[in-house]
Amino acid sequence: MSRAAIAAGGWAAVLSGAPTTVYALAAGRDPLEATKAAGAILLPRSTRTLPLLLAAVPVHLAVSLGWAVALDRVRVRGAARGAAAGLGIAALDLGVLGLGFPRLRALALGPQILDHLAYGVVVGVVLSRARRRDSVR
Repeated sequence: MSRAAIAAGGWAAVLSGAPTTVYALAAGRDPLEATKAAGAILLPRSTRTLPLLLAAVPVHLAVSLGWAVALDRVRVRGAARGAAAGLGIAALDLGVLGLGFPRLRALALGPQILDHLAYGVVVGVVLSRARRRDSVR
């Protein structure tokens, strides 16, 4: 796992949830709804907020870092390619893998797609900048 992929996955993990959070706040919904849904992957029967939030951290980090490593390996660089990759990841995450998790299925689809799009853009930009820095050295 490269440093660039770790940095890209870390930044994307932090920033990519903005669309869902903004949507939830604008719609008067729980802004932690998506985070709790991620925690429910590990704790599917839990309804308590704190355990779900704590469980969401390793789930979100593992997914974010895993996809960043994959995108680094296939040489995704830049915002446009990152955006395309993010949409592809959304198709897989939301259209296939997420179907097995009721709390993920219950989330509004549009903001989730935008989260994935933002994720891809951030990863693509961070990987591009890291590789450009490395080539200058």
